[in-house]
Amino acid sequence: QVQLVESGGGLVQPGGSLRLSCAASGFTLDLDRYTIAWFRQAPGKEREGVSCSRRNDGSPYYADSVKGRFTVSRDNAKNTVYLQMISLKPEDTAIYYCAAGHVLTCSLSRGAYSYWGQGTQVAVSS
Repeated sequence: QVQLVESGGGLVQPGGSLRLSCAASGFTLDLDRYTIAWFRQAPGKEREGVSCSRRNDGSPYYADSVKGRFTVSRDNAKNTVYLQMISLKPEDTAIYYCAAGHVLTCSLSRGAYSYWGQGTQVAVSS
């Protein structure tokens, strides 16, 4: 089965940090061919895009809500994309998903992505 697999979520105190990972299962996540995005969905809210790593050059893009606190990076040798999150806030609490698509530029629109993971829970609480 072709899918993405997220890991690295957990419970952290406000101001803390987490690093999420996104890898592929069932196919090779060729980062020259796939743009990778991170989305999150909090209870009772719509799923929203937070960050993106463009195919080929990995150029990043961030939603205003996470700019300066989240960093997206990738390891081409491992075909893995990471989301480093610092200065976490309670409002960052959500299930985080990674998604892959062939879009040429970064997009935080759900429709741009064909492959999705099952999500990893991030909880920020004291």
